[in-house]
Amino acid sequence: MRSVALAEAKAQLSALVDAVEAGESICITRHGKPVARLTAIEKPQKPLDVEKLRAFTRSQPMQDEDAGTFMRRLRDDARY
Repeated sequence: MRSVALAEAKAQLSALVDAVEAGESICITRHGKPVARLTAIEKPQKPLDVEKLRAFTRSQPMQDEDAGTFMRRLRDDARY
C-alpha cells in the first residue's frame, strides 16, 4: 500500500483516485501517521439468471468419455 502525505493528497487527488480505480490502495498520512485509506468501492455483482444458466447447460453436448479416461488420455498423450 502506498503512503501519501495529506498535502500531497490534496494536490494530486485526481491522480490518486485514478490509481485507486486501477486497484491500488493508498494510505493518507498526517505528520507521518496514517489517518485515512483510499480504496475502491466494490461494484455490485449482477444477479445470476438461473434459468438462463440452466438453458445454457442443457444446450452443451455430453462428453463421449468420462473424466478419468479423459485425464489419463491427456496425461499419456503428452509424454515424449
